[in-house]
Amino acid sequence: MTSPVQLIRSDRLTDAAEYAYAAVVPADAELVFMAGSCPLKVDGSTAAVGDYAGQAAKCVENLRTALDEAGADLQHVISTRVLVASSRQADLVAAWEVVRDAFGSHDVPSTLMGVTVLGYDDQLVEVEAVATRP
Repeated sequence: MTSPVQLIRSDRLTDAAEYAYAAVVPADAELVFMAGSCPLKVDGSTAAVGDYAGQAAKCVENLRTALDEAGADLQHVISTRVLVASSRQADLVAAWEVVRDAFGSHDVPSTLMGVTVLGYDDQLVEVEAVATRP
């Protein structure tokens, strides 16, 4: 599938950020607003308890499934928000590296933030996304 998402970068901003600074889609693009992808197994239990990277991987796996159900894939994502239940930067980075690596060169604009608590028992990571359908 070809992605209609155009990622915007700038020579006037640092290249230390591991994502594009903006994304543009055509005016007639059909947008898909994804619910936060949680690290839940099919039975509703939380995967990878205590493991930030493991939970991020499960979130990405579940995001891929939800995108597929919507007729899209990671290359159609316009932006993400990665929520990590921690005040430790190292925990945020552990989750972020998994999400970043999953997107590869399609490094969409993202926000990474530490939060006090997430909605499910033992949940440490959640990934929100907005996408477009091809």
